[in-house]
Amino acid sequence: MDSIFEKISSIGVVPVIKLNNPEKDAAGLAKALCDGGVPVAEVTFRAAGAAKAIKLMCEAQPDMLVGAGTVMCEAQVDEAMEAGAKFIVSPGLDIELVKYCQKKGIAIFPGCTTPTDYHSAYRLGLKVLKFFPAEQSGGLSKIKAMAAPFPMFKVMPTGGISLKNLGEYLASPIICACGGSYMVTADLIDNQKWDEITELCKESVKIVKEVRG
Repeated sequence: MDSIFEKISSIGVVPVIKLNNPEKDAAGLAKALCDGGVPVAEVTFRAAGAAKAIKLMCEAQPDMLVGAGTVMCEAQVDEAMEAGAKFIVSPGLDIELVKYCQKKGIAIFPGCTTPTDYHSAYRLGLKVLKFFPAEQSGGLSKIKAMAAPFPMFKVMPTGGISLKNLGEYLASPIICACGGSYMVTADLIDNQKWDEITELCKESVKIVKEVRG
């Protein structure tokens, strides 16, 4: 599971994807992301057919790191894993869901924004947390403040991240990667604007390299 974290951290940005038509768009999207230097994706269960999308993306780009997002229950964990998901992301900290993922041997990054969340995550032995919704919950200043009593965590903020603030977040050693949907908006996906997605990914990778060297 540490290797998953290391791969995500090395990429620096995680596209958060809602796929409405997996059969039409999954393979093309996976290639567009990989061509842009971002071979990772969080496919959210907010859309029906998320498991199908994960499966198709994994088949199209076998070396890509595909995970499942907005996972709310154990059944979705099973569905995601069967489809080939390598990590799980949940919007909040569900202790039983975390324990289930730990039992199954799959990495989970739960959404945490409060001291209570962080403390529970510490007790569960977690190392990486999703901070969601990032900008609406206090942004980087709150993440830094939370790191004072909880220095053991690396954080993956999601929510309100864009090319404008990506560098600011990544400059902090607390941040392992940033989740975002700015490079995979509904317009870009539904209209199969693969070249634009690839370019946005390249711009993101450039920022990662500029900040981290």
